[in-house]
Formats: sequence, C-alpha cells, structure tokens
Amino acid sequence: MMPFVNLTAQREAYREELETAERAVLDSGCYIGGPEVAALEKELADFCKSGNSDAGKQGSFAGKDRADPETSVITCASGTDALTIALMALGIKPGDEVIVPDFTFIAPAECVAFLGGTPRFADIDPETLLIDPESVKALIGPKTRGIIGVDLFGQVADFNELWEIAVANDLWLLEDAAQAFGAKYDIGVPPYSDIITSRACTLATISITSFYPSKPLGCYGDGGAIFTLDAQLAEKVRMLANHGSKERYLHETVGMNSRLDALQAAILRVKLRHLEEELKVRRENARKYDEFFAEYNVRVNAGAGASAGARIVPQYIEHGCTSTYAQYTVLADDREAFIKKLDKAGIPHCIHYPQPLHKQPCFRGLAQGSENRNAIMASQKAVSLPVCAFTDVDFVINKLRSVL
Repeated sequence: MMPFVNLTAQREAYREELETAERAVLDSGCYIGGPEVAALEKELADFCKSGNSDAGKQGSFAGKDRADPETSVITCASGTDALTIALMALGIKPGDEVIVPDFTFIAPAECVAFLGGTPRFADIDPETLLIDPESVKALIGPKTRGIIGVDLFGQVADFNELWEIAVANDLWLLEDAAQAFGAKYDIGVPPYSDIITSRACTLATISITSFYPSKPLGCYGDGGAIFTLDAQLAEKVRMLANHGSKERYLHETVGMNSRLDALQAAILRVKLRHLEEELKVRRENARKYDEFFAEYNVRVNAGAGASAGARIVPQYIEHGCTSTYAQYTVLADDREAFIKKLDKAGIPHCIHYPQPLHKQPCFRGLAQGSENRNAIMASQKAVSLPVCAFTDVDFVINKLRSVL
C-alpha cells in the first residue's frame, strides 16, 4: 500500500550522500555533540537568514525591536523537549497561564501543564485552521504570561496580529514551527507600508521546530531545535538543555538532558541541502490537489451526483504565506463517507486531529473550550492526504476521480 510519507523513496534518492555522512560519524568516534551538531546549528541559522528579506538589517515587528538580526540555534532531543526548554527559558511558573490553540497536536498545551502552568484554549480561524487572534484577546487575564502560535500543517500563524496583542499586554510569544521549518511569512512593519518576508522559526521571542521523521525536515529518530534572536535567552536555553550547566560538573540551575546526537545531525545536514527542492514539489502537489477539489466542489455545489452537498475544502493559505505542506489537510462535510472512499481507492490518510485539546481526558478538568466552535468543527471534518515530495499525487488524484 502507498505510504502516507514515503521515507523509503527519499532515502533511496539520497542514499550515497546519507551513507557517506553516516559512515563518517560512525568512524569518527564522536557521537554526542561535536562538529556535526555545531555545523548543523550554523546551517539551520543560515537557512533561516537566507529567506529573510531584511536579513542583517535593523527592523521592527509590530513595534517589537529586533536589534539582533542573528538567529541562535540550539538543537535538542525532540520537538516536545524544544517546547519544554523554551518555556523554562521564558520563566514559566506554576499557576501561569499560556494561551494555545485548541486545534493542534497536544505538545504545546502538554508542555505548559507539565511545567505547572495552565493552558488556555483559543479557538481557530475556520478556514486557515490557525489560532484566532480575537479568541486570544478574550482569554487574556491577570495570570496570562504568553501566547503559543502554532504554524499548523506548515502554514505560519498570524504573527502580525499576535505580536500586536503580545506587545499591548506585555506577553512573550512562542512560535511552534514543528511542522513549518522552511515556511515563509510576510511581516507588516509599522506603519505597514513595508513588507518583510521572514522564515518560520524567526517570528517570535523564541521558536521551535521538530525533526520527527515524517516532518518536512526529518531525521531517523527524534530531534528538535530552538531558535531565538535574543543572545541571553539562547545562552539560557543551551544551559537548560545540558543539565543546567555551562561548564562540566558546574550546574547553575536545574535543567534536563536533551541533546541531538551527531548521527541525526549528519542526516539532517544532507536533507537540509535538498529541502528547498522538496518544498517546491510539496507546493506543486498541493496546487494539484487544490485544482482537483475546486473542480469537485463545483460539481457538488451544482448538485451533481450522490455526493451533492458534501463539500471537501482544503485548508486556506493566507496571502503572504508560503506553506511547507507538512500535511495536505481538507475539511470534509461528510468525513466518514470520504474516508470510506479513500479506503476503497487505497489512498492513505490521517485525521489531524480527531478532537480539540479541551476534550482530551487530561484537560477536561480545566472546564474550558466548549465555546470553541471552529476547533470542534475542524476536529469533526479534518482529513490529511499524502503530499510529500516523493508522493505521486497525479496517481492519487486519478484514484480520487474514480471514487468521488
């Protein structure tokens, strides 16, 4: 059966490069930290800078000074660890409230709760599926310390609006770009006559990404990274990820052990060289899906066939956003019927995500989120289709035509 993410085909395409890099690490005797990890961190920072139209210049973001244009990158053991360490560095304390989207993977809310904070669940926009700034405003209270904007399915959250809210309320802003490394976003600079294009992982006080194998930039295990323009924050992050230590056996604070190993770093360095090319293919695959579903919905709206009324609408990508399409996600009016047709055609699919976070058993005691109609709607309609650079989307679409 066709895989949802074709990692086998990707490895075959880069086999010689990957095996050379893997062998060099295994023969080096240096498996934790060392030159491979240092080189990866520099290359990740350079990649982020390469996509910024203001790279190396002074600027501002919704009134927020960006005096240090150099991005510091600290790798770690997973995207979840990256969130946890970032929150620790930001100083979250028990009882603090952090606003998170209600429709996303559990990690942002989980990490807040793990550190003793309380996640506050904001609703989402019904079309982009991203955190809704108006819902965020309604949740701000005396215990609010920050906002986590999630770049869902590879599209950057509305950081123009989120920064205005954060600055007005003296809050920090954390960008969860676990699915969006390589995405781009047009920033409006006050008085919004200028537009700056920036990459995901450079848009907040601190940002994170994940290198889970199925991500657009994935390794062969778990891995993650933390990004910040604040040199002091970067120093704190690096210390927290290394048992709270700057010097061996001298621990300034309680930290954790979260390190990316050299083998994973070497694999990521190879894949990073091909990322832009892969993202172009993902975007072209998404364009083909968009075209197909646009035609399908015309037929549905015209009342043609047994599927009349059951629309299938892709996630809307805002003007000025360039998505990584970590997933190609649609909202199906009749998800159960759509999934049956996908199964009949042998098309792999996933449900991202089957319920909003406020309905998860671990968060029900918070007694919040029931008013988040859009998050509830999305959890009832969302279906993701294969879109990676090694997926034959033309083949998938022909299969879709046979059942829709």
